[in-house]
Amino acid sequence: MERLDKLLSSRTAFSRKEIKEAVKTGKISVNEKCIKDASVKVSENDRIYLNGEELFLPKHIYLMMNKPAGLVSATRDSKEKTVMDLIPKEYLRPGLFPAGRLDKDTEGFLLITDDGEFAHRILSPQKHISKSYELIAEHPILDDDILKLENEMELEDGTKLQKAKVNLLDDNDRTHIEIIICEGKYHQIKRMLAAINNSLISLKRTKMGNLPLDSDLKSGRCRILTPEEIQNIEGEKSISDFDQ
Repeated sequence: MERLDKLLSSRTAFSRKEIKEAVKTGKISVNEKCIKDASVKVSENDRIYLNGEELFLPKHIYLMMNKPAGLVSATRDSKEKTVMDLIPKEYLRPGLFPAGRLDKDTEGFLLITDDGEFAHRILSPQKHISKSYELIAEHPILDDDILKLENEMELEDGTKLQKAKVNLLDDNDRTHIEIIICEGKYHQIKRMLAAINNSLISLKRTKMGNLPLDSDLKSGRCRILTPEEIQNIEGEKSISDFDQ
């Protein structure tokens, strides 16, 4: 059991002061009973309403965002607009953050959560959770280029990369490819392309683990992940599995 104001302030965007004011004005009810005291004890099984609408109050929240280009993957930035500016207020809560960054100009699947332990698990290189990206390169990707990209590359600065997997997405256009990696080093794919004397025109993350980006999720929108979808992210598949 936990105080109502403490629970709501930890799982919503409302401050304890705002919650106490809402209680005073009769805007909050628990199990359809109007509450007059913000210190009343509630449990996770109680149904809590604000202005007649039930609040979504899970212990942790997991959002799939279809990130548009032009936004910084950060909780806040003094100069740039961030992905957090796109999250609807009903999903906001303390501790929410992007789990694994996408570069400013990169689009696609961005996971946003307040579950630090889960984020650590899926981002750890030791877990080998795959991330799939669709890209358009400036120049055609040749067979020799694919061999270099797929094997354990060493970048110009000495950074060593794990194996990757490359798939041609259009037999008639070798600039359009998919790259699957199991790590997320700084500007990794951009630097991989530079290592084969090529460059990116566009980049989009299309999948994390075994969970693809929702094709119905419009750019700039986000939605709650189901428990099954969360499991699919951790349903890891190593690069070596793709060769089988």
